Amino acid sequence: MDDNKIIKLDGANMDIDLTSNEKNISWQQDKCPWNKAEGTNEHKCAVKDVSICPYFCGIEYQDNVLCCYPNENPNKENE
Repeated sequence: MDDNKIIKLDGANMDIDLTSNEKNISWQQDKCPWNKAEGTNEHKCAVKDVSICPYFCGIEYQDNVLCCYPNENPNKENE
């Protein structure tokens, strides 16, 4: 994995969506860079039994989501 293309987003808390609609969550949560770029709140990193974002590169201790937006996912060939 090319770490230069991966960003670490804090606060996943293992729901792994980083777009919580809850206003009063008890932990710091970074915004999804794809949502920020498009001015929306529709993109989710991963939703159980539904989808995984094409930019989702995994999870790192402690609840950090690894994201490659807007670059190509280096893990894509490992699907």
